[in-house]
Amino acid sequence: MFFSFLARCFPVLPILLCFTGFSTTYAQSLPDIINPLLENYPGTASVMIRHLETGEEFQYRADAVQPTASLIKLAVMVTAYRQSDAGQLDLNRRIELQASDKVPGSGILTEHFSPGVQMSLRDAIRLMIRWSDNTATNLVIREIGLKSVSETMQSLGFPQTQLNSFVYRGDTTISPERSRLFGLGSTTARETLGLLEAIHRGSIATPESCQQMLDHLKNCEDRTMLSRELPESVKIAHKTGAVSASRCDAGIVYGPKSSFLVCVLTTSNTDRSWNDDNAAHLLMGRIAKMAFDHFNPAWEAGSAESAELQIGAFGLRVEMLQRTLNSRLQPSPNLGPDGDFGPATEAAVRRFQEAAGLSVTGIVDAAFWEKLGPVVEAGSVPAPDVVNAQLLPREPADSTSGAPFVSCNAWIIVDADSGKELAGLESSVPRDFASTTKMMTAWLVARLADISPAVLDEVLTMSTRADQTRGSTADIRSGESLSVREALYGLMLPSGNDMSVAIAEHFGSRIHAALQLTSATSEPLPDDPLLRFVHAMNSEALRLQMQHTSYRNPHGMTDPQHKSTPADLALLGRQILLHPLLQTVVSTRQRGTVVHGPGGYQRNVLWKNTNELLAIDGYAGVKTGTTDQAGACLVSSATRGQRRLILVVLGSAASEARYTDSRNLYRWAWQELVKNP
Repeated sequence: MFFSFLARCFPVLPILLCFTGFSTTYAQSLPDIINPLLENYPGTASVMIRHLETGEEFQYRADAVQPTASLIKLAVMVTAYRQSDAGQLDLNRRIELQASDKVPGSGILTEHFSPGVQMSLRDAIRLMIRWSDNTATNLVIREIGLKSVSETMQSLGFPQTQLNSFVYRGDTTISPERSRLFGLGSTTARETLGLLEAIHRGSIATPESCQQMLDHLKNCEDRTMLSRELPESVKIAHKTGAVSASRCDAGIVYGPKSSFLVCVLTTSNTDRSWNDDNAAHLLMGRIAKMAFDHFNPAWEAGSAESAELQIGAFGLRVEMLQRTLNSRLQPSPNLGPDGDFGPATEAAVRRFQEAAGLSVTGIVDAAFWEKLGPVVEAGSVPAPDVVNAQLLPREPADSTSGAPFVSCNAWIIVDADSGKELAGLESSVPRDFASTTKMMTAWLVARLADISPAVLDEVLTMSTRADQTRGSTADIRSGESLSVREALYGLMLPSGNDMSVAIAEHFGSRIHAALQLTSATSEPLPDDPLLRFVHAMNSEALRLQMQHTSYRNPHGMTDPQHKSTPADLALLGRQILLHPLLQTVVSTRQRGTVVHGPGGYQRNVLWKNTNELLAIDGYAGVKTGTTDQAGACLVSSATRGQRRLILVVLGSAASEARYTDSRNLYRWAWQELVKNP
């Protein structure tokens, strides 16, 4: 049924960019991806979507009048709060459930509560929205007046949004013809969207009332329609409706970067089943996810975690909090670092707040993290000033005697002063070059910093996509931030694939204009800033006359078209060693820094350079790299006297072999190629 319909439509859906493989397919417009679903849908659908900040819209039969089922309860709620604001209704007034009030269908009052139970009108509204309680709805309608809902909607400019009768009380209809056509109520996608936006903007009632209505909508328990494919951390304020032939849902989706309104109304549905995989439910879930991905693309999606931590929170931040409280509080609360914020953790938080002179709330906010200081992790990480002040021992310089023996597939030795090739093996043959790719990533940042030094002090925040990039990592988590200057160390020392993506996302949208790069191809620049950055890498390679180099990503994970040569890499390595900032970065053996996380916590990070030659006198940078396809690679530099050489080895047999290969080639070069070192 609907699955076969989806199968026909999926070939035209966008391929979401996943930077474990780097597709070059770019995001399509909402009509491109949603219209095929709607045109093939086995029923009648109306859809409207609107971005809350930019106003970008998608419309499909947005003005068609369709049945609401329980979605009309949204209008009932608005009417009640407007009457309360006008002093015509007391939402705190107690109302009593009578046996005659009970009606079948959704909700909990009819089945679980006895006649005579009392509740506030506000609580009845909560039941009406959260559980779509039909009996509670009738109690609310009785208080506000059946006719008042349609009259209120008419006065607000929503004439097609009408309530026709009490729920399951067709004999009470005030509009027999509309009841025959639409059942309980009617609306259009445009009017429902307008109603939700007015609640969001705080213009349809007092700000306090609008906030209470949003709170009701955020607690709607249904997860089978619009919210079924959304990430669990994403909040949605919505109301659903369902009868046999008609299913609908409308709400506000709060994305990590962008929020939007969405309304999907369906009727005359072929699939009238009541399981979670009903065709209309699947359609609504797919549309909401497409809109979410469109307005919150992967390169913009940072952490969706709440900034504050309190009872019920869980995850890595809670685990760090628990370890740190164990360390800071005396006596220690001895919390189990299980990442679950329960009563014991709350008690410890309150103890710390009292001791630190903070408001005792049991909630962890930015002020709490500031007082707490750098967090304690499972492995002890020293403070940055301790790490950066350490002088690590070095081994004696290599002997110049002996013959070269190498396991690598290609290599080159270049005089650093002149750039002249002194010797090489397949030095101009393109091949995989792994994380030596990051030399270009760092070089572009350095060029930007040369133009505007303030670039280095910009705050870079790790996106979810960057955090999830596979391979070597700088171990910065989604939502954590640091300066661009420190990010260069996280890129080059531990060879962070995650950091390369974060840097590309941060600079991709502006790098072409800032560096006045000439496009490497005639194709238009992609929307994704990461792909724009990769495009800039290729443009810069052309400018530097790296004639046999082609980039497909900023980190070096294998791609059939991602290739370079020892000669090109030596050319780029020479540029890096001439740049004061990059020369410092690539020669640094370890670096400590502090990163800032969501909510304000701080975490010490220690990066160690993967280049083992730096432990030996005379060696400097530049970059390591390893993949199964590329083998072990190394771009390095060595100095004897006044002479500096640059050496590139690609395809060594193993990680240790690249260092043995390089040292043997250097020793031979000093002995046979450079007569006056």
